Amino acid sequence: MPLITITLRQGTTPEHRRLVSAAVHQAMVDVLKIPQDDQFHVFHEVASDNFVIQPVVFGIRRGPHTLFIQLSFNQRPAEQKAELFRSIVDNLRLYADVPEDDVMLVAFETARENWWAAGRVVNPATGYDERMTEVPADPAEVG
Repeated sequence: MPLITITLRQGTTPEHRRLVSAAVHQAMVDVLKIPQDDQFHVFHEVASDNFVIQPVVFGIRRGPHTLFIQLSFNQRPAEQKAELFRSIVDNLRLYADVPEDDVMLVAFETARENWWAAGRVVNPATGYDERMTEVPADPAEVG
């Protein structure tokens, strides 16, 4: 049950936000193998005065449409997170025409037991949604 928070400057269209959401979600389905209906995305559009970023960050020019995506989910291997980040960036370019340089990502990982949603059924052996077909062999050892 990942929770995605996307922060961007005010002025985007509903269609742009829908495409950004679709790009991120498809990457989550493809890489993390979450169920298709496991989508929780919250957009925060903020005034330009409240979105402070240098025009060059880490030596790379950032455009006025830079967005910041926070991904919250349970622990995953570093390789899988790297694949997820790459997939999100690729999808954002393809779906929503967002340049790679305008994407900032961070993942917050929590223990499996910290997630709850009414009606969700978790496999007690894995701690993952029972509909997920690909979970780590020993989730306790993921890190």
